[in-house]
Amino acid sequence: MQDAAARRRGAGRAWNAVRSRCAQQHGYTLTELIIVMAILGVVLTALTTLFVSGSRAELDLSNRFQAQQNARLALDKLRREIHCASEVTRNATGTAIRIKLGTYCPTNDSGSATPSFFTWCVKDKTGTFPPAVSSPPYTLWRYRGDIPTCSGAGAVKWADSLTTVDGKVFPLCGQSVNELATLRVDLLVDVTPGDAKQRYNLQDDIVLRNSSRTLISPTC
Repeated sequence: MQDAAARRRGAGRAWNAVRSRCAQQHGYTLTELIIVMAILGVVLTALTTLFVSGSRAELDLSNRFQAQQNARLALDKLRREIHCASEVTRNATGTAIRIKLGTYCPTNDSGSATPSFFTWCVKDKTGTFPPAVSSPPYTLWRYRGDIPTCSGAGAVKWADSLTTVDGKVFPLCGQSVNELATLRVDLLVDVTPGDAKQRYNLQDDIVLRNSSRTLISPTC
């Protein structure tokens, strides 16, 4: 009987303690909650701005790297083809060239058993050739065949985001006495036109190795 009474008294004390704990009104006030939420909002806003800025910088860097890499590959392709070409013809505006490659040229992918023509040309941002004056960005294309209109199938885009003046990727083709002819290639890559510091310029005077060392009827 005494053990049962002691258990009842212990259970009563425990129940009274629970009721007392539940009856307490301690907690956070509305003002405290508002202050904490305001501080948390400031911290999250700063973190979000930092992450967004980092993502934009990463995207900009990736785009600039890709555009510059494409320009380097295009210049390397042009250099190999012009060095091997038996004939190079440049149009009057410097926006296109026609290259004649022999079957021995590694870049001649026409599959023909005879020398083949390839056309390199520049288009403006609307895909128009000849490119509109002062309408960058320009793109550089390579066509299989003699395609003076730079239209139709079989084209490969080699470079983009070009801001060369008026699309003149091939601004000059000259020759001096007793020297081989040279063709100038000017690739000015600018993914962010508003920031001139980000421009990337690739320029080269490529020697036409199969041209004649004379000023009579130059190759281009």
